[in-house]
Amino acid sequence: LDSLELYPFRELIREGVGSVMVAHLYIPSIDKTQNRATSISYNNVTTLLRQELGFKGLTFTDALEMKGVTKFFPDGEASVEAIVAGHDMLCLPGDIPTVVEKVKSAIKRKRISWSDIDDRVRRILQAKYRHGLSRLAPVEIEGLTADLNRESSSIRRTVAEHAITLARHEDPSTFPLAATGMQKVAVVSIGSARDNAFSRRMRLDHNADVFHFDFKQPESSVRPLLDRIEGGYDAVVVSLHGLARFPARNFGMSPASLQLLKGVLSRKSATVVLFGNPYVAGSFCDAGNLLIAYEDEPIVHDVAADILKGRILPRGSLPVTVCKDLKAGTGLAGRLLPNAEPSAVGLSGVLLQNVDSLANDAIRERSTPGCVVLVARNGRVVMHKAYGHTTYDSTLSVHPETLYDMASVTKICATTLSVMKLYDQGRLDLDKTLGHYLDWVRDSDKADLRIRDILLHEARLKSYIPFFRETLDSATGLPRDGYYQTAKRQGYEVEVTDGMYLRNDFRDTMYRRILQSPLEKPETYIYSDNDFIFLGKLVEAVSGLPLDEFAAREFYRPLGLRSLGFNPLGRFQKSWIAPTESEKTFRKSLIHGHVHDPGAALFGGVAGHAGLFGNAYDIAVLMQMLLNGGEMDGRRYLSDTTVERFTAYQSRISRRGLGFDKPEKDNATRKDPYPALSASPWTFGHTGFTGTCAWADP
Repeated sequence: LDSLELYPFRELIREGVGSVMVAHLYIPSIDKTQNRATSISYNNVTTLLRQELGFKGLTFTDALEMKGVTKFFPDGEASVEAIVAGHDMLCLPGDIPTVVEKVKSAIKRKRISWSDIDDRVRRILQAKYRHGLSRLAPVEIEGLTADLNRESSSIRRTVAEHAITLARHEDPSTFPLAATGMQKVAVVSIGSARDNAFSRRMRLDHNADVFHFDFKQPESSVRPLLDRIEGGYDAVVVSLHGLARFPARNFGMSPASLQLLKGVLSRKSATVVLFGNPYVAGSFCDAGNLLIAYEDEPIVHDVAADILKGRILPRGSLPVTVCKDLKAGTGLAGRLLPNAEPSAVGLSGVLLQNVDSLANDAIRERSTPGCVVLVARNGRVVMHKAYGHTTYDSTLSVHPETLYDMASVTKICATTLSVMKLYDQGRLDLDKTLGHYLDWVRDSDKADLRIRDILLHEARLKSYIPFFRETLDSATGLPRDGYYQTAKRQGYEVEVTDGMYLRNDFRDTMYRRILQSPLEKPETYIYSDNDFIFLGKLVEAVSGLPLDEFAAREFYRPLGLRSLGFNPLGRFQKSWIAPTESEKTFRKSLIHGHVHDPGAALFGGVAGHAGLFGNAYDIAVLMQMLLNGGEMDGRRYLSDTTVERFTAYQSRISRRGLGFDKPEKDNATRKDPYPALSASPWTFGHTGFTGTCAWADP
């Protein structure tokens, strides 16, 4: 009772709810008195509600003319008992003159004191004054119903957005639909005979074919429908409607409809959307993707359609255990970074609205066609919003799960993390040289560069080498003969963009150019991509795995980060990914799904300085793990001393940490503070060339 049923009351009271109505229930754990409903129980109204829960508003009885109380307290006695219990307002007390006389008699008999009456009247008058009833203002009847319900639709939608639960997500290739690029979508609407808000949205959003199958159709209709949807559709969505709230006769589902549902699941990977009691899912706990929406009404239909389209994330978690694979708490709400209201973590929701202004202004000024912003504090996400579109001329909206080319954020979220892991394992010594680990640099002047200096960008390497220019004709800017093919073939297997494959052996040329490049003078800080190209190869040499595989094995997969990785087109449809730039100098096309950085592209999309793609949430999880000192959800990924060492200032001549960027040391007096005046000296992070960034302040 305390942890479950009373929880919403406790939270509402804490938020200042104005009134509470008490029902006619019999709950022995509150009051064991024979025939005494909670509505007229002192233990319930005064001891529990007023004293223990701290409620200071108005209390209302349930209707006092109902048999639940009049059977045992007739002729106005129920009203007396309600006042004794502590109520302010008596609803439908029956014969008013009789009730008044009964109350007066109770006062004479000292069952009720005049001070009790005064307290109740004072509370009622205060409420009336608070709501303007001290000045007569006749209510305008016209449009009253619409006025009273104007906010309810918004509230109901907010509830639906927070409640709808992705209980199973075993097939990311078919959910959400907008991100999968599915061409042909079928919707099997079980329990409905005609279109509803959900099926109409599915037709509009996905040009879906909708098949209705109500509970009156015979079993002979099942096989023909299964045959129709089996062959010609890329994705199938099964929506369940018209279900009973109680479990009798399978919640009202006919045997034929259950046969159809199981037939679809046995033949194709499908997404089931359950508009009803979550226990219904007990009949199909093995569904590939299962979205539980709890209510079968238009607003919930609309939110579910938005989730399927990828516009919003399903935030709910199962309130009950349905079966062993669907336990209470299942759902994205149980993710490593759960959602919270800003006030719950000491942030101002009003101030966070300024982010909307900044993002919308950036879009209006054409700094970007769209973006995703995530803000988290104390391990909880208080803002995760998508803005605008993926390109300036696009109608494809950005959604919270949109993947971005993380550009140089790769340096901290892939390469530096991997170096930290090897250092933590004792397999890498920061004071040893590059030549100690990479035999192919030993005959060059790069052999004696210390790993520590490379992490600090103090290894004197050139900041950038435009390798791609060597592959282009200097006069025309077009590719030179022999460097590229328009289709993948033997010897040309490095895809730098759509329809452009580089010669495999050019990779050796790039390493040779780095080795041949002159070093700058000692004691020099030069932010360099070449530093991290070397570090990526260092991770590979020490771990025995390519950088992308090592980072995935040690961090991304165990943390459940599905979006993070290199070369995303092998895992995601293009519609999931935001294009980076319409590039004019090298590939002369829209860079979409391939790494924007030319050097990383020539290395095949995997390099220590660039190439990582991911969404805002997955990047936030990595940053939170570092904020936690290398631990997340009870699992340790890095030691706290390693995290502290790498994220602290480590240079005498720059602002850098080991691999991480940090605020300028003189931010307090600096004309242009970096990254922000309010960032503490413990802040760490990185900003990429294309504007993607991740920053965390302990």
